[in-house]
Amino acid sequence: MRAVVTRVSSASVAIGGVIKGEIKKGFLVLLGVGPQDTEETAKKLAEKICHLRVFSDEQDKMNLDLAAVDGKLLVVSQFTLYADTKSRRPGFTGAAKPDLAIPLYELFMEQCRSHGFEVEHGEFGADMQVSSVNDGPVTILFDTQQ
Repeated sequence: MRAVVTRVSSASVAIGGVIKGEIKKGFLVLLGVGPQDTEETAKKLAEKICHLRVFSDEQDKMNLDLAAVDGKLLVVSQFTLYADTKSRRPGFTGAAKPDLAIPLYELFMEQCRSHGFEVEHGEFGADMQVSSVNDGPVTILFDTQQ
């Protein structure tokens, strides 16, 4: 799995101009699923992201996790994280097919909820408009194959 996690002061996802998911402080998670990913991959990634300590403490050090700041997650599926960029027109055959990707995307969100977090989300495969106010900016890349 690949994820781009951005610390945000607010974020939303809309479909056809209608807000589908919206959060205040927390993480915007752009999540891509690869063909080699498993349930275990989704569980481990959710645990890592939910406990990522990138929020500032009283000494202005990135030392607090999502729970410490009462943060939420906005998870948006993004197969383009598996783009092959060897040419000017990217290919996306490196991304998992929907029959694998959808259940793992759902499991990832379920795991985040099991850690006690509110999870908003987009719609798998939809044309979405994502808005965010990046805080910091702080953006962390995750690739479970590395």
